[in-house]
Amino acid sequence: MHGHVGFPVHRAYAKLPPQTTFTGRYVLVEPLDAKYIDDLYASLGQPEHYGLWTYLPAGPFQDKKSFTEAQRKAVGFFSLMRIDLENRVVEIGYIRTTAATETFYLTARAVFEDLHFRRLEWKCNDLNNLSKRAAARFGFTAEGVFRQHMVVKGSNRDTAWFSMIDSEWPALQDAFAKWLDPLNFDGNGIQRCSLGSFRRT
Repeated sequence: MHGHVGFPVHRAYAKLPPQTTFTGRYVLVEPLDAKYIDDLYASLGQPEHYGLWTYLPAGPFQDKKSFTEAQRKAVGFFSLMRIDLENRVVEIGYIRTTAATETFYLTARAVFEDLHFRRLEWKCNDLNNLSKRAAARFGFTAEGVFRQHMVVKGSNRDTAWFSMIDSEWPALQDAFAKWLDPLNFDGNGIQRCSLGSFRRT
Protein backbone atom coordinates (compact mmCIF):
# COMPACT_ATOMS: atom_id res chain seq x y z
CA MET A 1 0.00 0.00 0.00
CA HIS A 2 1.39 3.38 -1.03
CA GLY A 3 -1.26 5.71 0.38
CA HIS A 4 1.05 7.40 2.87
CA VAL A 5 4.02 7.99 0.56
CA GLY A 6 2.51 8.50 -2.90
CA PHE A 7 2.33 6.24 -5.92
CA PRO A 8 5.52 4.56 -7.15
CA VAL A 9 7.49 6.25 -9.94
CA HIS A 10 9.55 4.38 -12.50
CA ARG A 11 13.18 5.43 -12.00
CA ALA A 12 13.72 6.70 -15.51
CA TYR A 13 15.55 10.00 -15.87
CA ALA A 14 14.71 13.05 -17.89
CA LYS A 15 17.23 14.34 -20.40
CA LEU A 16 18.62 17.80 -21.00
CA PRO A 17 16.99 19.60 -23.92
CA PRO A 18 19.17 19.26 -27.02
CA GLN A 19 20.32 22.13 -29.20
CA THR A 20 17.90 21.09 -31.89
CA THR A 21 15.24 22.44 -34.23
CA PHE A 22 11.50 21.76 -33.95
CA THR A 23 9.67 22.02 -37.26
CA GLY A 24 5.96 22.71 -37.11
CA ARG A 25 3.31 23.49 -39.68
CA TYR A 26 3.51 27.25 -39.09
CA VAL A 27 6.72 27.84 -37.14
CA LEU A 28 10.33 26.73 -36.99
CA VAL A 29 11.78 26.72 -33.47
CA GLU A 30 15.56 27.01 -33.37
CA PRO A 31 18.16 27.68 -30.66
CA LEU A 32 18.83 31.35 -30.08
CA ASP A 33 21.61 32.65 -32.29
CA ALA A 34 23.16 36.06 -32.85
CA LYS A 35 22.02 36.00 -36.49
CA TYR A 36 18.43 36.59 -35.27
CA ILE A 37 19.17 39.74 -33.28
CA ASP A 38 17.93 42.14 -35.97
CA ASP A 39 14.61 40.30 -36.32
CA LEU A 40 14.17 39.95 -32.56
CA TYR A 41 14.95 43.59 -31.91
CA ALA A 42 12.51 44.71 -34.61
CA SER A 43 9.66 42.66 -33.13
CA LEU A 44 10.44 42.74 -29.40
CA GLY A 45 13.15 45.15 -28.36
CA GLN A 46 12.28 48.64 -29.53
CA PRO A 47 10.80 51.35 -27.27
CA GLU A 48 7.24 50.69 -28.50
CA HIS A 49 7.55 47.15 -27.12
CA TYR A 50 8.24 48.23 -23.53
CA GLY A 51 4.95 46.72 -22.35
CA LEU A 52 6.09 43.23 -23.29
CA TRP A 53 8.76 43.35 -20.58
CA THR A 54 6.64 44.65 -17.69
CA TYR A 55 6.54 41.38 -15.76
CA LEU A 56 9.91 39.96 -16.77
CA PRO A 57 13.16 40.34 -14.82
CA ALA A 58 14.95 41.73 -17.90
CA GLY A 59 14.09 44.70 -20.11
CA PRO A 60 12.83 47.00 -21.40
CA PHE A 61 15.85 48.01 -23.42
CA GLN A 62 17.14 51.47 -24.22
CA ASP A 63 18.76 50.56 -27.52
CA LYS A 64 19.79 47.69 -29.76
CA LYS A 65 23.14 47.30 -27.99
CA SER A 66 21.53 46.63 -24.60
CA PHE A 67 18.97 44.31 -26.21
CA THR A 68 21.75 42.36 -27.92
CA GLU A 69 23.67 41.96 -24.68
CA ALA A 70 20.53 40.61 -22.97
CA GLN A 71 19.96 38.07 -25.76
CA ARG A 72 23.45 36.77 -25.19
CA LYS A 73 22.30 36.04 -21.63
CA ALA A 74 19.55 33.75 -23.02
CA VAL A 75 16.57 36.08 -22.82
CA GLY A 76 14.59 35.21 -25.91
CA PHE A 77 11.34 33.99 -27.30
CA PHE A 78 11.11 31.26 -24.71
CA SER A 79 13.36 29.34 -22.40
CA LEU A 80 13.33 25.96 -20.69
CA MET A 81 14.67 26.68 -17.22
CA ARG A 82 14.89 25.41 -13.65
CA ILE A 83 15.59 21.98 -15.09
CA ASP A 84 15.38 19.24 -12.43
CA LEU A 85 16.48 15.97 -14.07
CA GLU A 86 16.21 13.87 -10.90
CA ASN A 87 12.53 14.72 -10.35
CA ARG A 88 11.85 15.23 -14.08
CA VAL A 89 10.49 18.76 -13.74
CA VAL A 90 11.12 21.69 -16.08
CA GLU A 91 9.69 25.21 -16.37
CA ILE A 92 8.88 27.07 -19.57
CA GLY A 93 9.15 30.84 -19.52
CA TYR A 94 10.03 34.06 -21.35
CA ILE A 95 7.53 33.20 -24.07
CA ARG A 96 7.54 36.14 -26.46
CA THR A 97 6.23 35.22 -29.91
CA THR A 98 3.11 35.77 -31.98
CA ALA A 99 3.27 32.06 -32.86
CA ALA A 100 3.08 31.04 -29.21
CA THR A 101 0.57 28.21 -29.61
CA GLU A 102 2.53 26.04 -32.01
CA THR A 103 5.81 27.01 -30.39
CA PHE A 104 4.44 25.81 -27.05
CA TYR A 105 3.01 22.64 -28.60
CA LEU A 106 6.31 21.65 -30.22
CA THR A 107 8.20 22.33 -27.01
CA ALA A 108 5.76 20.53 -24.70
CA ARG A 109 5.72 17.53 -27.04
CA ALA A 110 9.50 17.31 -26.83
CA VAL A 111 9.46 17.80 -23.04
CA PHE A 112 7.05 14.92 -22.44
CA GLU A 113 7.66 12.55 -25.33
CA ASP A 114 11.38 12.91 -26.12
CA LEU A 115 12.95 14.19 -22.90
CA HIS A 116 10.72 12.20 -20.50
CA PHE A 117 9.83 14.92 -18.01
CA ARG A 118 6.90 14.24 -15.69
CA ARG A 119 5.95 17.87 -15.01
CA LEU A 120 6.03 21.13 -16.98
CA GLU A 121 5.65 24.33 -14.98
CA TRP A 122 4.47 27.82 -15.88
CA LYS A 123 5.02 30.67 -13.45
CA CYS A 124 4.21 34.35 -13.80
CA ASN A 125 3.60 37.51 -11.84
CA ASP A 126 0.12 37.17 -10.33
CA LEU A 127 -0.71 40.62 -11.77
CA ASN A 128 0.02 39.37 -15.29
CA ASN A 129 -3.49 38.41 -16.37
CA LEU A 130 -2.46 37.83 -20.00
CA SER A 131 0.07 35.21 -18.93
CA LYS A 132 -2.41 33.52 -16.60
CA ARG A 133 -5.00 33.36 -19.38
CA ALA A 134 -2.39 31.88 -21.74
CA ALA A 135 -1.52 29.18 -19.19
CA ALA A 136 -5.18 28.25 -18.82
CA ARG A 137 -5.67 28.24 -22.61
CA PHE A 138 -2.73 25.87 -23.09
CA GLY A 139 -4.21 23.47 -20.54
CA PHE A 140 -2.15 24.17 -17.43
CA THR A 141 -3.73 23.67 -14.01
CA ALA A 142 -3.54 26.58 -11.55
CA GLU A 143 -1.86 25.50 -8.32
CA GLY A 144 -1.90 28.67 -6.27
CA VAL A 145 0.04 31.84 -5.53
CA PHE A 146 3.39 32.14 -3.76
CA ARG A 147 3.01 35.44 -1.90
CA GLN A 148 5.98 37.83 -1.77
CA HIS A 149 7.93 35.28 -3.76
CA MET A 150 10.35 37.68 -5.43
CA VAL A 151 11.46 41.28 -5.79
CA VAL A 152 11.60 42.17 -9.49
CA LYS A 153 12.78 45.57 -10.70
CA GLY A 154 12.32 46.91 -7.19
CA SER A 155 8.71 45.74 -6.83
CA ASN A 156 7.06 42.86 -5.00
CA ARG A 157 6.10 39.84 -7.08
CA ASP A 158 3.48 37.37 -5.97
CA THR A 159 3.99 34.37 -8.29
CA ALA A 160 1.12 32.36 -9.76
CA TRP A 161 2.08 28.70 -10.31
CA PHE A 162 0.66 26.39 -12.98
CA SER A 163 1.55 22.86 -14.02
CA MET A 164 0.93 20.25 -16.68
CA ILE A 165 1.84 16.61 -16.02
CA ASP A 166 2.70 13.70 -18.27
CA SER A 167 -0.59 11.83 -17.74
CA GLU A 168 -2.49 14.89 -19.04
CA TRP A 169 -0.35 15.34 -22.13
CA PRO A 170 -1.98 12.78 -24.50
CA ALA A 171 -5.37 14.53 -24.35
CA LEU A 172 -3.76 17.97 -24.56
CA GLN A 173 -1.56 16.86 -27.46
CA ASP A 174 -4.67 15.72 -29.31
CA ALA A 175 -6.35 19.10 -28.75
CA PHE A 176 -3.29 21.01 -30.03
CA ALA A 177 -3.09 18.81 -33.14
CA LYS A 178 -6.77 19.44 -33.94
CA TRP A 179 -6.47 23.18 -33.34
CA LEU A 180 -3.37 23.44 -35.57
CA ASP A 181 -5.02 21.55 -38.44
CA PRO A 182 -5.29 23.89 -41.47
CA LEU A 183 -9.01 23.07 -41.68
CA ASN A 184 -9.49 24.88 -38.38
CA PHE A 185 -8.55 28.21 -40.01
CA ASP A 186 -10.42 30.25 -42.58
CA GLY A 187 -8.86 31.98 -45.59
CA ASN A 188 -7.75 34.88 -43.40
CA GLY A 189 -6.04 32.64 -40.86
CA ILE A 190 -8.79 33.11 -38.26
CA GLN A 191 -9.53 30.08 -36.08
CA ARG A 192 -12.87 28.35 -36.55
CA CYS A 193 -12.81 26.63 -33.14
CA SER A 194 -10.91 27.59 -30.01
CA LEU A 195 -8.14 25.44 -28.54
CA GLY A 196 -10.25 24.88 -25.42
CA SER A 197 -13.12 23.49 -27.48
CA PHE A 198 -10.95 20.55 -28.51
CA ARG A 199 -10.01 19.55 -24.97
CA ARG A 200 -11.85 16.59 -23.50
CA THR A 201 -13.95 17.41 -20.46
